Amino acid sequence: MSKNFEFILDENEISRVVEILPKSGIIILQGNLASGKTTLVREIVKKHGKNWKNVSSPTFSIMQNYGEIYHYDIYNAGINGILKNGLFENFFVPGLHLIEWGDENLMKYLQNFGLEFCIVQISVKGEKRKYEVKNA
Repeated sequence: MSKNFEFILDENEISRVVEILPKSGIIILQGNLASGKTTLVREIVKKHGKNWKNVSSPTFSIMQNYGEIYHYDIYNAGINGILKNGLFENFFVPGLHLIEWGDENLMKYLQNFGLEFCIVQISVKGEKRKYEVKNA
């Protein structure tokens, strides 16, 4: 993916975002509470043909796995939680890594190890959401 994209969509249209996202690698999901990060993860898991009905934010467990899809939530733990729990090594495993609440600290670690990622910034626009997809 070499371009940046921007969409304003309702929940029934978010598959348009999923279609342009990488099928593997690291995707950082940013946005305020209740902006729709986990909803987007659900749609990604669904589009990959996995059981999406049990997808929830791994706020306290830090990571959940849906086959080759790894779902992280570092809201409480930050990069230190990833490092402390030995999860950073996962980013070198082939698959799709979706990271809710990824911040500058995480991005610096990824860049230091030569790991590429894209960022999806989600913001609330009334009943819809604005999705800004950027390459790092």
